[in-house]
Amino acid sequence: MAKPPPPPPPRTDGSGESRFPKTDPRWSRLLLWLAMFAVLAIFFVPSFTPSTAGDEISYDQFIQQVDEGQICRAEINNLTGEIEGNYLPAEGQSCQADVEAVQDNPAFTSKGPIELSESDRTLLDNAEGLHLSFTTPQSSFWANLIPLLLPIGLLIGFFWWMQRRAQGQIGGIMSIGRSKAKTYSTERPGTTFEDVAGYAGVKQEITEVVEFLKEPEKYAEIGARIPKGMLLVGPPGTGKTLIARAVAGEAGVPFLSVSGSDFMEMFVGVGASRVRDLFESARKMGKAIIFIDEIDSIGRKRGAGLGGGHDEREQTLNQMLSEMDGFETTEGIVMMAATNRPDILDPALLRPGRFDRQVVVPLPELDDRLAILRVHVKGKRTAPDVDLNTVARGAPGMSGADLANLVNEAALFAVRGGDTMIRMQHFESARDRVLMGQKRESTALSPAEKEAIAYHEAGHAVCAAVLPTADPLHKVTIIPSGMALGVTMQLPESERHIYRQDYIEDSLVVRMGGRVAEDMVFGQVSTGANDDLVRNTDLATKMVREWGMSEKVGPMAWGSDGEMFLGDQMVSSKNYSDETATMIDEEVGRILREAEDRCRDTLTTHRLGLDLVARALLERETISGEEVERLLAHAQSGPSETAPQNAAQLTTMPENPASPSDN
Repeated sequence: MAKPPPPPPPRTDGSGESRFPKTDPRWSRLLLWLAMFAVLAIFFVPSFTPSTAGDEISYDQFIQQVDEGQICRAEINNLTGEIEGNYLPAEGQSCQADVEAVQDNPAFTSKGPIELSESDRTLLDNAEGLHLSFTTPQSSFWANLIPLLLPIGLLIGFFWWMQRRAQGQIGGIMSIGRSKAKTYSTERPGTTFEDVAGYAGVKQEITEVVEFLKEPEKYAEIGARIPKGMLLVGPPGTGKTLIARAVAGEAGVPFLSVSGSDFMEMFVGVGASRVRDLFESARKMGKAIIFIDEIDSIGRKRGAGLGGGHDEREQTLNQMLSEMDGFETTEGIVMMAATNRPDILDPALLRPGRFDRQVVVPLPELDDRLAILRVHVKGKRTAPDVDLNTVARGAPGMSGADLANLVNEAALFAVRGGDTMIRMQHFESARDRVLMGQKRESTALSPAEKEAIAYHEAGHAVCAAVLPTADPLHKVTIIPSGMALGVTMQLPESERHIYRQDYIEDSLVVRMGGRVAEDMVFGQVSTGANDDLVRNTDLATKMVREWGMSEKVGPMAWGSDGEMFLGDQMVSSKNYSDETATMIDEEVGRILREAEDRCRDTLTTHRLGLDLVARALLERETISGEEVERLLAHAQSGPSETAPQNAAQLTTMPENPASPSDN
């Protein structure tokens, strides 16, 4: 007779624990309480339940009825004084001689003294036909045993609880080297590629790896080898972890997710032990994907000045390098990792055979931003006037997380304003909130400060409106927002991937506009141009030192000093001489002075327009880029006597058909 096949072994997760459904601990506790209640009921419920049904009479009535001969049987408890018995069956009859027959008569209960008086005892003894008996109940074996077992049980329970706690602590120490990876299977798909808007090229590369795991024979026919690892690289908030969650939902194979910080612990060797346990769990699953988020926390360059060769992080990285592509090969296991600092990763981690592909997840382009916005507005009540294309165009440089925050801020503005739908004005307010900060309308400015800020922002606005390669002007405001007392906002017409020298020089002039305007109007400058000067100096330094945009310095680049990483640059020095450094400083100063001279010439040419824009800002506090262009066109078309005297005339001025770049 053939033996039945053995039952399949239980599935295990990455930690080696059984994947069979476990009993809910809440049900276990409920069953324990029910069992305790049942045991208590067995002992205590009978004491509260009357043992004999019948009339309840007082002790005086009992003595009287005994004297009258109406009682056939009486049983008195010597311990409690309780009395139970039976009446005569009917009037004119006598009690039966058989006690068992008497118990069929109507019954009664009463309560008397524990010690009877001599008269009562004489009456009961001499009563004719009365079956009198005295009982002394004996407690049961369990009732006598409970007072002894209760303290013993409490002591046993206390020591059992202490042992469980000690075992838990010991178990926690013994399992400290086990991986903390979370396993996701096909039963928990969660996110899919459809939830990831945009990034068609990124999804295409990752989809190939997912298909390789699903259908390896299709790639094996032509000898293709599955990539060992993929590194997702990109700025924060671009959706690297979201793409990994989509892979977990699409792969169809176990997906182990862990953070880079989960490998590090206060004990030596724990990180390497967890790496070994992670790959061992993945091998037991056959095919699996391991995702390590923020891998830069353990994958940094080895021997970078301060750590030394025996640093715990280096030992963890060495173990990971060995597991990915060491002496023993790992087939069917694909590594995925995400980081926004690929420059600090160890070169051995990035070589082919470990992380074969580096998938760049950049900031979304215009089309990608539009697709992301469409995903985030789903389920939200938007008004018909909302143009997501305009919103996407007005959000250059925003990541997917920034766009999600933008939509949420617009919804909050709609609720704050008492509106039932998200309108375009709410998106405008949300963008200003994200880019410029919260408006500080309560900030009290003196008239002199307000006028200085108005001319400062007007200087930026005029330069941005008339310079040929500057980004189009979108809005100017003198309402304090965030850390700024006023803001001039420009929005690019299209995505820029490289920046020409004329565009950079015009951006220098635009930032100089505030300082030069204050000097021209008031004859002195203020501290309001601090941020403009810092940004201009940094930009001019890069033009000379990194981008080769100085004829005197020539086509040479030395790079920036950058930030020190783990002592990597503690002993490094500049790779150019002091004479070259002096020449760089002179060129930076020359570029900034030329930008200031161009700005002064521009504002002198459009001085009337500068006054009109400043006056409009003082009256309305916020004006659009189109209104600035109309004011400049009006200033070019007539003398100062025709200038508008109040803000109401701004919207009725005719538009200038000429482009600002023609002025």
